[in-house]
Amino acid sequence: MLRQESGHGSRLQSVERAAKLLRAVAAATGPAGSATALAETVGLNRTTTWRILTTLEHEHLVRLDRETGWYSLGFGLLDLAGQAAGTSLAQASRRVLQQVAAQTGETASLAVMRDGALTYVAEAGAGSVVSAGWHGRSVALHATSTGKAYLAFCSDDEVRKLLTVTSRGRLPRYTDTTITTLAELTGALSTTRTQGYGTCRGEFESSAWGVSAPVLNGSGVPLAVVSIWGPSERITDERFVALGEVAVDAAGEIGR
Repeated sequence: MLRQESGHGSRLQSVERAAKLLRAVAAATGPAGSATALAETVGLNRTTTWRILTTLEHEHLVRLDRETGWYSLGFGLLDLAGQAAGTSLAQASRRVLQQVAAQTGETASLAVMRDGALTYVAEAGAGSVVSAGWHGRSVALHATSTGKAYLAFCSDDEVRKLLTVTSRGRLPRYTDTTITTLAELTGALSTTRTQGYGTCRGEFESSAWGVSAPVLNGSGVPLAVVSIWGPSERITDERFVALGEVAVDAAGEIGR
């Protein structure tokens, strides 16, 4: 029976069950994340639980570790969080982005994850905030400081799912400085995590250099990314540390 009546009207029982399972997966650790344990937690039979979990996995809302048989939340929830938070984060970031642009003399922007791609939702330059020119366009995660700042704070499994890899096992090249191997990208992401911000030396567009820092939630999950961009004549290696600190501070303020 799909529809359940209540004092507050009718609701879909299947959706309620899926919601309960999502909450159970979020709270589960280790063996408590197995299908059997989750079925007991939410009071469903194993067949129903397995069918719902399979559907949620297909939609990337949960992920199954096939070695252990344990479920955890999927990266698709980050998309939902990004879309839900995009407008409010864009509004909350306006003053901060204006301050960053005025302080650095460069363009400051905010990007959130939407449908598996980072999308800029706010931008400040010359003291004003406008809709980002990248709106609706896919940003190469491995070839931008924005993407590196986001990937560096994702799980290894999420990184693999978000990246585009060619049939030859390499990452797409956009300029002479683009990172094209997973080994090199892994090193760059490790550096990004250590210093708290990512860098880009004209790797997506040769004329665009920049630094980016993630806006993290209380669990260390990236919700958005603050970026500072400009031409290589102004944003040089010598400015990366100072600009990186500005980006980290701005991301922290927006997160608060």
